Amino acid sequence: MKATRDSFGEEIVKWGDQNPDVVVLDADLSKSTKSIRFAQKYPERFFQMGIAESNMISTAAGLALSGKIPFACSFGAFLTGRYDQIRMSVSYNRANVKLVGTHAGVAIGEDGHSQMGLEDVAVLRSLPNMTIYQPADDEETVQIVRSMVENPGPAYIRLTRQKLPKVYDTSYRFVPGKWALQTKGTRVALIGTGHLFHSCMEANDAMGGKFSVVNAASLKPVDADLILSLASSHELLVTAEDHYVTGGLGSAVAEVLAEAGRKTRLRRIGMRTFGESGSPEDVLKHFQLDGPGVVNQLEKFLAEKAN
Repeated sequence: MKATRDSFGEEIVKWGDQNPDVVVLDADLSKSTKSIRFAQKYPERFFQMGIAESNMISTAAGLALSGKIPFACSFGAFLTGRYDQIRMSVSYNRANVKLVGTHAGVAIGEDGHSQMGLEDVAVLRSLPNMTIYQPADDEETVQIVRSMVENPGPAYIRLTRQKLPKVYDTSYRFVPGKWALQTKGTRVALIGTGHLFHSCMEANDAMGGKFSVVNAASLKPVDADLILSLASSHELLVTAEDHYVTGGLGSAVAEVLAEAGRKTRLRRIGMRTFGESGSPEDVLKHFQLDGPGVVNQLEKFLAEKAN
C-alpha cells in the first residue's frame, strides 16, 4: 500500500532526471506534498514560495509561458482556494501548469475540515481547458504524472494522504477520458474515484461480487461512452467520491445522462456537509464512505425500487 502523494513524489524526481524543463513549486508544504524529494535532488529547479499559493500559481504560469513544465504543489483545499489566479493565469492563458493537490477528502482525518479538499474538483471542473485526474493506486499515479508531462495544457491531479491498496501492474494503461471497468456485473454499476473506488470494490465483494465496478480516474474529461453503455445495461448507476456530491463525479455523470436523455436511475455517494475531525477510519465510517458504509447506502438505494 502507498499513498498517491508518495507515488507522485517519487515519480516527479524521475521526470526531473528525464526532462530538464520540469520544475516544481511548493507553498511551504513540501514535506507533506512530497515535492521535497525533487527539491533535494534538483534544488536549482525547485521554488519554495512560502505560504503564498496565489503567488505560486502565477509564478508557475509565467514559467509555463516561458517553456517550462511547472508542477505547483499544495493541499487541494489551499490550491483551489486561489481560484482567481487559476482562472486567469492558468486556464484562460492555456498555460502548461500542472496543479498538484494533496490531502484530498475527509480521509485526511485529524487535520479537520479546514485542510480537506472537498470542493476542489467542482471548482476546477467549471474551467475551460482544465483536465482533472484522481488515481486509485501507485501505478495509476505514475502513469497520470507521465500523461501530464507529455500532454500540454492545464491539469490537476488529486492525491491522497492515506495509503491505498495496489490495483494495477505495469501492464495497465491510463488514457485521459477513459475509465477502467474493473469488474463486470449486472443491475448496478458502482463508479468510484480515488479512495472510494476501493470502497466500491469492498462493497461489491461484500454483496456477492454481482455488480459492475468502475475506476473513474479521469474526472475531466469523463468517459461518456462508458457511462452511456452502463446506463443501457444496468438499472442503477451509483457514483462514489470523497468530495461534495455537487460538482464532482456524480454531477459529471448526471450531466452526461441528462444530455443524452437517459432515464437510468443515478444515486450519488459523497459529502453533503462540512467535514469533521477524527481518525481517518472513524471519519470515513461516520460519513459512510468506507466499504460497509457504501454497502449500507447501496441497500437503501436498492430498496427504493421495491417501495
